Amino acid sequence: MKKSDAEILIKPAKKLDCFLADSEALIKEAQALRYRVFATEMGAKLKTEAEGLDYDEVDSYCDHLIVYDNVNNKIVGYTRLLNESQAKRLGRFYSQDEFNLDQILALPGRFLEIGRTCIDPDYRGGAVLTTLWSALVQYAMEGGFNYLLGCASITPGPSGFAVDAVYRNIDAKNIAPASIQAKPTIPVPGALRCKRDESGIPPLLKAYLRFGALVCSEPYWDKDFNCMDLFVLLPLDQLKDRYSKHYMRDYQATNEIKTASA
Repeated sequence: MKKSDAEILIKPAKKLDCFLADSEALIKEAQALRYRVFATEMGAKLKTEAEGLDYDEVDSYCDHLIVYDNVNNKIVGYTRLLNESQAKRLGRFYSQDEFNLDQILALPGRFLEIGRTCIDPDYRGGAVLTTLWSALVQYAMEGGFNYLLGCASITPGPSGFAVDAVYRNIDAKNIAPASIQAKPTIPVPGALRCKRDESGIPPLLKAYLRFGALVCSEPYWDKDFNCMDLFVLLPLDQLKDRYSKHYMRDYQATNEIKTASA
């Protein structure tokens, strides 16, 4: 049966889209997702708990990268981006609240910090994270950044990950040399550094490591977020060709990340 002209012209919308949010409504929806993941799911103690949102003074300086489900009309993935120009206006990178980054920031090149990365619990398993990484890598490449930096969280306890077990599973090539180590301002209490193996490596940290990221620290204890943070540095020239092509294939045609309308 021959398709009508109308049928040929109408193309189904992509289920997932990834773009920079620049409307207050979209940013608040992303902050609500952050709240559900970090406060409701992880048990974080947030100063904004009464509002059902996760936000802080850093948000207004950042770009907010969201994954949007066009079928169910909601945000299902998120990360915030703070480049060195934005960090200069803020007065610091967010990670500097947790780590001494003097050795890191002395490296030549441009830095882009990623943080508050989260995925809707109903959408975990690959597609959303892949879509988010596609846009993130493109943003970094087009912006001429040399390094991605940020914290990868490890949730302790019976349903989480044992930090020492995580370290044992990290390949030696992903451990940074002493010359670029970041010292945590609050080390993890010994009682939380259990020796048992639990669940391997958390998915987000595993994604960083696949790209060639370096773990540059002992863990920081974030009591408000009930997690241990590892400082991670990803030199962008270390991205392997196959990963770059894989994560950017959906963006080759447009060669840009589209920005949402206000």
